[in-house]
Amino acid sequence: MEHERIVELQHKFNAIAHITDDKNVEFWYARDLQILLGYDKWENFCKVIEKAKISCENSQIEISDHFLNVGKMVEIGSNAQREIKDIVLTRYACYLIAQNGDSSKEPIAFAQTYFALQTRKQELIEQRIELEDRLKARNKLKNSETELSKNIYERGVDDKGFGRIRSRGDSALFGGFNTQEMKEKLDVPSNRVLADFFPTVTITAKNLATEITNHNVKHNNLQGENSITYEHVTNNRNVRKLLVESGIKPEELPASQDLQKLERKVKSDEKKLIKKSALPKRAQA
Repeated sequence: MEHERIVELQHKFNAIAHITDDKNVEFWYARDLQILLGYDKWENFCKVIEKAKISCENSQIEISDHFLNVGKMVEIGSNAQREIKDIVLTRYACYLIAQNGDSSKEPIAFAQTYFALQTRKQELIEQRIELEDRLKARNKLKNSETELSKNIYERGVDDKGFGRIRSRGDSALFGGFNTQEMKEKLDVPSNRVLADFFPTVTITAKNLATEITNHNVKHNNLQGENSITYEHVTNNRNVRKLLVESGIKPEELPASQDLQKLERKVKSDEKKLIKKSALPKRAQA
């Protein structure tokens, strides 16, 4: 989308925004938004609004806090007026409508970003980015370790052997610190998975070493705990060398925020922001 078109759309979205009397909450009228988002018929736009309400309900957010049915007088000619149905929408409601709209429409594609960015504070955006990056890396590591467990089980290694192989790999990656020693170093509870406290770069490094091990175990048809351990230690040692050459010693990196707690916190903060953007109760009366 060209810069001039983005600026034009931003001006149009800003122009149809309203603010409550106490100047605390921005809102939009659905009839105005319908035109701006490229929907010719009110009936078709109402279908999108209904989908947005379902999304709101599924997020356990009160629909009436963000979608308020109202009547609005419009000119019909000869100085006559008639009342039509309209809906007052908060910024969060507009965000949900955009997410459920036809993204092939240029204004919808713009609105998805416009309302998403405006709905969340900058620090929450940064938290969400950090969370998504770490979750993505963590899921990749989880999948590669699951595959490694399967591969070595098929080659005569039991669960205890898998634990030993993984710990020896950690020792090679972390400059001599095995899994338990890294838990103690980073003050990780004994019943928690160590990787949930690693920064993204460490999770990615572990995943790379594990993926290489998986490839070579299958490609070279490695058998037994000793040969697979040697392969995994070698790969972790090589990945460590790459990190150290880049000025990173993974065992010296501080623990990151507990991934499970971070996920809960981000979701909680988002709900608080959404609640703050809700329409005042007196406006709903």
